[in-house]
Amino acid sequence: MSTPFLLLLAIFVGLSLARVPLALSMLVAGFVYLMSSHQDLGIAADQIMNSLYNSYILLAVPMFILAANVMNAGTISRRLWSAADAAVGHLHGGLGHVTVLVSVIFSSMSGSALADAAGPGLVALKMMREVGGFRPGFAAALTAAAATIAPIIPPSIPLVLYALNSNASVGALFLGGVVPGLIMALALMATVTTVARRTGLACRDWRGWSEFGRAAAGAAIPMTIPVVLLGGIWTGAFTPTEAAAVAAIYSLAVSALVYRAYDWATLWAVLTESMRSSAVVMLLIAGAFLINYAVTAEKLDRTLADWILGLNLSGPEFLLAVNLLFLVLGCLIDTGTLILILVPLLLPTIKALGIDLVHFGVVITINIMIGLITPPFGLLLFTLAKLSDTPINAVVREIWPFVAALLVALAITTYVPGTVLWLPHLFGFR
Repeated sequence: MSTPFLLLLAIFVGLSLARVPLALSMLVAGFVYLMSSHQDLGIAADQIMNSLYNSYILLAVPMFILAANVMNAGTISRRLWSAADAAVGHLHGGLGHVTVLVSVIFSSMSGSALADAAGPGLVALKMMREVGGFRPGFAAALTAAAATIAPIIPPSIPLVLYALNSNASVGALFLGGVVPGLIMALALMATVTTVARRTGLACRDWRGWSEFGRAAAGAAIPMTIPVVLLGGIWTGAFTPTEAAAVAAIYSLAVSALVYRAYDWATLWAVLTESMRSSAVVMLLIAGAFLINYAVTAEKLDRTLADWILGLNLSGPEFLLAVNLLFLVLGCLIDTGTLILILVPLLLPTIKALGIDLVHFGVVITINIMIGLITPPFGLLLFTLAKLSDTPINAVVREIWPFVAALLVALAITTYVPGTVLWLPHLFGFR
């Protein structure tokens, strides 16, 4: 490594430890690298504005953020919860299964774990505590674990970012996430059943098809959102990027015109929050782009690939090593940062070992999602603990069975590639 790159690392780590936002830490470190290596600072502006921000795929990120915020501010989240409760609330562990199912449904609309946790997740958490009598720590832990499904089942913001870096097909990635997301949901529901039988978690009686029909009718219009989105993508009516805009407009129309859940103040609040969140993501991408430029200029990606290939690792052994790496880093570093910085480093090795880019993208996304609920620094744990006024140590005590369940789902996805690749192949992606 050159002296400018070591300086970049020192500044990035120092600023991060000082709790400077990651985007700013990366931008400052990147500019220092350019200056210390006597390169024109105009390279940053030219490459970021003319290369990175010209990316058509990147338009999907702010649109999916807007769609998730629109649905959370309206009545869509509560309607989805009522339908899920009518469907599975009578099983052992009742509202625990409802929490997982509503996350599966909402994940096909939002693509963000935090949006899932802060929207239908909070509704489910409140009902588990107040109606089901669940332990506060268990309710928060299950809500956090269920929210990890959102970026796996399409649409998915992390998979869009991965596609931006790897040139993998967004449509194939979206299709590839469906089966693994359902495996994650089944693993969590099996865990809820096991805990319910052991501890006697409450469930309610089946209330008949009439109640189910009423709840399903109340959620019928929101349930058309994933049908329109995924149907449009997979039939070729619109691209995944265009689907993000469709999701935002359609969810806004449903919330404002059908359910009358919006006034001008609410709409303005949703738009400003979406702009703020989008700006944060875009700054993060810009900072990561500068770091990636430095990595490429130093030829570190090629050096790392040669070193790994020199270890003579097989594809499965390499995937195991990557899983361990991402599981550790996922609870320490932001999701976008991991994808934007580490994926370009690993791409030469992935291609040399013949690992499918779509399979790899889904595997590392599941990895990173598990990191979000892994102590000591899992972001979703702290988010749910704060939103539900639950002591963080109570949430940490209850999260381990769900981490174990998701690790089983990760192992299946990693070593049975057909779980990811079956649907993309079925729809003609090769």
